[in-house]
Amino acid sequence: VSILIPNKDHVDDLKQCLESIIGIQDYTNYEIIVIENNSTEQATFDYYKKIESVYDCVKVIYYDGDFNYSKINNYGAAVASGEYLLLLNNDTEMINKDCLRELVSFGTRPEVGIVGARLLYEDGTVQHAGVIIGLGGVAGHAFAGIKGDDPGYFARAVIPQNYSAVTAACMLVRKSVYDEVGGLDELFKVAFNDVDFGLKLLKAGYRNVMMPSVKLYHYESKSRGMDKSAEQLKRYYAECDYMKEHWDAYIEHDPFYNDNYSKNSDYQLQE
Repeated sequence: VSILIPNKDHVDDLKQCLESIIGIQDYTNYEIIVIENNSTEQATFDYYKKIESVYDCVKVIYYDGDFNYSKINNYGAAVASGEYLLLLNNDTEMINKDCLRELVSFGTRPEVGIVGARLLYEDGTVQHAGVIIGLGGVAGHAFAGIKGDDPGYFARAVIPQNYSAVTAACMLVRKSVYDEVGGLDELFKVAFNDVDFGLKLLKAGYRNVMMPSVKLYHYESKSRGMDKSAEQLKRYYAECDYMKEHWDAYIEHDPFYNDNYSKNSDYQLQE
């Protein structure tokens, strides 16, 4: 497994992420590729030197362009040597020691495209347990905000199942499958690149799986920040429009979400 972690400064977040993998995970056949993108703090580059000297499994590569999540991960995937790619945000922390093993166990199945995880906010509530196409307009996270020990509607928050997409904050895929569909679409700089990717795999005949036994904390958008400026909002709405142009049929009907459910609140019957 080649674990791809984009990073800009925020050494403490990256350190926490790495320490939840190295020496903790019971699956050890991996390399970690930190993809540096426009850090400005000297402490960040000092930390890179340290981890490369201490850990044989870690290497740092440098992407010099403006922030584009898709380009950054495609750049990392091009140099990865693993049979599997794990896209992982630097503001995540693996909770259980079998996260990698569980991801790979489903990822080896030939019919499976991507395998995602159950992500929790810092307070233990759910941030992601699969992606529902059309929820909230374009796509939204299933079970967002429920308590971490809440099984959800018909226990769907805690059992492995198919979704049309999962978040790329933690997403495993065979490298051959990643390359087959051309990786992440670089027109999606920030939002919906993972949703688009999942739908490309679905269209190609693969199944996308959410594995709730793979649990991580996700300190969401902590390192990059939330989109607030006029330029950022303009980019976001352009990405929404691009999704609607290319995937309107799935936005209208997600094959893994009953049409009788609301698109405003997940797993609630339409009124």
